[in-house]
Amino acid sequence: MSDVTRILTAIKQGDARAADELLPAVYQGLRRLAAQKLSQEPPGQTLQATALVHEAYIRLVAAEAQDWKSRTHFFAAAAEAMRRILIENARRKRRLKHGGAQQRVDLDEAVLAIEEPSENLIALDEALTKLAEEDPVAADLVKIRYFAGLTLEQAAEILGVSRRTADRYWAYARAWLYQEITRSEGPPSR
Repeated sequence: MSDVTRILTAIKQGDARAADELLPAVYQGLRRLAAQKLSQEPPGQTLQATALVHEAYIRLVAAEAQDWKSRTHFFAAAAEAMRRILIENARRKRRLKHGGAQQRVDLDEAVLAIEEPSENLIALDEALTKLAEEDPVAADLVKIRYFAGLTLEQAAEILGVSRRTADRYWAYARAWLYQEITRSEGPPSR
């Protein structure tokens, strides 16, 4: 049993001191996960990895249902919290009040719009929400793989399915999301 799993078990059993041990035990892993997620964001991102880690951690410990089964399960929950924070941030930036109608343009490369990755993240989130209505397990698998960066084996363990079943869910979800996102984008412009 890893230290993190031991701490999570102690928290579940009501040990108040164990909660104080959790952040130092998981901080570096959360920081790496946050840095990975932010590296996929567009240039000019105002959210920093440290702020993302702290916001995600606050959301995790404030959640009513803290029933993490293992270190892997905890990091999957953290990745989901980070995903939600990044989606909220992308939507906030898109609002008119925050200049959502304006396009950022690099002066050296005036043709390229900077905001496109945020739009892709929002499109993925909307498609994932639809997939979750149709097949919650497949949607959870995508969230765990894409946002937590976990392997298929780790995701299968968290979801309580076999590796082969996870493979099938992964293939189905990728095809379903591709079809949904390309359909919502409309026909390509010429």
